[in-house]
Amino acid sequence: MNSSRLFLSLLVASSFLSGCQTQAAEPGQRAAKARKVAVAADDGGEFANFSQWRDVSAFIDDMVVRHGFSRPELENVLARVRFVDSAIQLMKPAPPGRPKNWAAYRARFVEPVRIDAGVAFWNDYGDALNRAEQQYGVPPDIIVGILGVETVYGRNKGNFRVMDAVTTLAFAYPDTPTRTARMEYFRGELANTLLFARESGIDPFSLRGSYAGAVGWPQFMPGSIRSYAVDFDGDGKVDLRNSPVDAIGSIANFLVAHGWKRGEPTVFPANLDASSGNGWEMFLNQGLEAKFRLDEIRTAGIRPTVEPPADMLFGLVDLQNGGAPTEYWLGANNFFAITQYNRSFFYAMSVIDLGRAVRAARGG
Repeated sequence: MNSSRLFLSLLVASSFLSGCQTQAAEPGQRAAKARKVAVAADDGGEFANFSQWRDVSAFIDDMVVRHGFSRPELENVLARVRFVDSAIQLMKPAPPGRPKNWAAYRARFVEPVRIDAGVAFWNDYGDALNRAEQQYGVPPDIIVGILGVETVYGRNKGNFRVMDAVTTLAFAYPDTPTRTARMEYFRGELANTLLFARESGIDPFSLRGSYAGAVGWPQFMPGSIRSYAVDFDGDGKVDLRNSPVDAIGSIANFLVAHGWKRGEPTVFPANLDASSGNGWEMFLNQGLEAKFRLDEIRTAGIRPTVEPPADMLFGLVDLQNGGAPTEYWLGANNFFAITQYNRSFFYAMSVIDLGRAVRAARGG
């Protein structure tokens, strides 16, 4: 590799904290690692002649058979792709470090810069946010929270060519226990990039995003763009990089497609009753869904401090706090809908808390 390779800036790395429907990496770990390797906003990559790789040739064959692409066309496209080593480095597992710390994580996102920017964004795009709530049932504070965590309201969208990022990760993912599955995932995203470009009539190399291929204000992966992005500003095209209104509608549509229910709450604070034994432990690590009745939860010694509706299902959310006591919450269905955006309790709670803080700062 060329010793002069460029790496992502910390802000761009932070903009992909969600992994946007990509993986369950803890954003704090990814950002900490990025601080060590990131020095620039764009990695031009290096020539690798991907079109000559055996696995790429098999991928081209599949795209020709399944989607009707021309082999010479795809060979020419993939010959233009550049290898992005910084994407490989940032996908490597972070070394073991300190225990998870919710308070420290939250402080990175629920902070004055994002709150002030969120107020300005809400003021500027209040009509679109209200329209999204009317159409999809997703409140403005949730959409504002996601956009604040993802890209600080469009400030940190990333400037990598998506084709370079997803191709590199599809065929040269680092050696990790999940390498095979992750390469398969990114090959799917490479296919989606090519399909989206064809469907939209654009040059696939015109798409810019994070080091892992996430695009625009909401950091949607190409597959999510094709499945969930909407033309919410009515200009006849989906443009998540340049249209915050499209981003607003697309986030709402994504959440509804992943289980968001109009008018339902997200979380309720809870405590553990030490006198009830360890029965509550059975509710830990039970997946990203609300599936337990309130009476089951109470019987195990989990006590909500704000009374939730008795007819809803919940999951136990544990927010580890380093050496301090763990915070516990009861996550309702809509909380777990947010985790489909990023498979992390920390992420979902930071979205909720940032949205609440912005709403409060506006006087709402």
